[in-house]
Amino acid sequence: MQVEPELVPFGEYTPAAILGQDAILDDRIPRIEAGELPSRYAGAMLLHHFFSRLGVEEVLSSLPRPVARRYDAPAVILAATFGFALGSSSMEGTKHLHRVDAGALIGLASFPELRTLRPRLADIAEASDPFSLQRSFAKAMLNTDEVPPELYFCDDHFVTYTGARTLAKGYNTRKGRPERGRDDTFVIDENWRAVCFSSSEPKGLSVNLPPVIDQLIEICGNRPIMVGFDRGGSYPKVFSALRERGVDWVTYRRAPLVPPAVAPEIYLSEVDTKHLSYNLADEIVEVKGYGQARQLSLYQGDKVVFQILTSDTRSNSVNLLRALRARWRIENTFKYVEEHHGIHWLCSYEMEELPDSTVVDNPVRIKARSQYKAAEAALARAKELLGAEVASPSVSSSTANDHETVTRELKAFVATATDDLERAKSALMGIPARLSRNEIHPGLTREKPRLERRALQMVCRLLAYNAELDLARRMNAYLGDDDEYRGITRNLMHLGGTITFTPKVITVSLCQPDSPRLSRALGLLIEEINHQSPHLPGDGRPIVYVLKTKIN
Repeated sequence: MQVEPELVPFGEYTPAAILGQDAILDDRIPRIEAGELPSRYAGAMLLHHFFSRLGVEEVLSSLPRPVARRYDAPAVILAATFGFALGSSSMEGTKHLHRVDAGALIGLASFPELRTLRPRLADIAEASDPFSLQRSFAKAMLNTDEVPPELYFCDDHFVTYTGARTLAKGYNTRKGRPERGRDDTFVIDENWRAVCFSSSEPKGLSVNLPPVIDQLIEICGNRPIMVGFDRGGSYPKVFSALRERGVDWVTYRRAPLVPPAVAPEIYLSEVDTKHLSYNLADEIVEVKGYGQARQLSLYQGDKVVFQILTSDTRSNSVNLLRALRARWRIENTFKYVEEHHGIHWLCSYEMEELPDSTVVDNPVRIKARSQYKAAEAALARAKELLGAEVASPSVSSSTANDHETVTRELKAFVATATDDLERAKSALMGIPARLSRNEIHPGLTREKPRLERRALQMVCRLLAYNAELDLARRMNAYLGDDDEYRGITRNLMHLGGTITFTPKVITVSLCQPDSPRLSRALGLLIEEINHQSPHLPGDGRPIVYVLKTKIN
């Protein structure tokens, strides 16, 4: 028999001075203190194990407390996170969630509506620093590791904008052409977890990498860091920036490859009980604009297939090779979070109008250079004709007088062409090669997305991704299905059950899955989680998970 839930006000922030005590208490969404609520999303309550280990309530306590009639800032962040965890690729998708069932996941009587969730997220984003919030989550996540990772991967993710606004352009490597859009630069660790990110106008990895590494250094503190990245960041200025920050790096050498100066050797390695051999040339080389770096050249037969540059001169060469090959983890992460967590979605149509300061080739100089090239070609042609006439008089110069006349005319042609070339050269030297677009076309503007709003949604997406990944790995420890465990975990978010609230404990009774092996794995997972006593953020009551007995 179901008991009507007893509801009490939720949230510490009460802007009674502005709206009046009675209005606030009547309007605020209450926390559930007692009651038994069936929920079609009861399986998503398992994510609270990850949130409890992170200490999410402590991280969210740093958020500003803007005036809110119904939901405080932590409730809004958690609602958005659970919305993404339940498969909503955008804020728009959360309107299809059952509000009472989804609200129970965060201990509230009702889930925020779209018209509440979207503007509240925007207000919080503009009043806070979403990137600092992500760093706080990442610090908490890495601090839970017995042995924190030392290897991280960094890459750009270009997101195309197809609307009518005049956004800055970047190079879309998937389509091989420049397009309007934005750059997201991500850092993940060797365990596939998203650590930090930055969002900006398209500039390329060589520009975006050093600032995001500053965030990583703040997160890791004094722990050693090695960063792997692809050829987009393989430039001496990037190597120097990482050296100044005390960060080791490993990347591919850009073409053209440099022939090794040492003979290759065979290196043996054992990976997952398999014995592998690598034909590698290991040497120290001079990188122009940086200095000395270690170079590994991998041979296939007698041919070098690729070369690796690294600042690490101590580690085993095979380990470095395998570390860089693992860079594909960040590419697979991009694919996964784009498909299941919507990192490519546009979060706001509002744009900031700015002067278009994008530096481009100066059209005046292009025209002047074309004139210089034409004058240069004219002078070369005049000298060629004069030389030919002096060497062997033309057929038309039948007499000596005619020959002298033609030669005099050609010399005058050369002198005129020389003067034209000097004038063209003088004009060219006074013209700058590149100018900003608004200098070329005064008043020209471009538009920039409100990146703060999108950044806060990205924090929620990555929090949902990391929580799901943690749950999936724990589940797979008992399931043993490396091919399907991520999909099984996503479906587990929609496993039905009953959430019972009492003053001392919250009990989540999950329906048994149809698959016997999944039921067994879920039972073992629940037993593991119950030993660690997770709780709702901001609520000290422990959560106890049970698996309902299946009735035939």
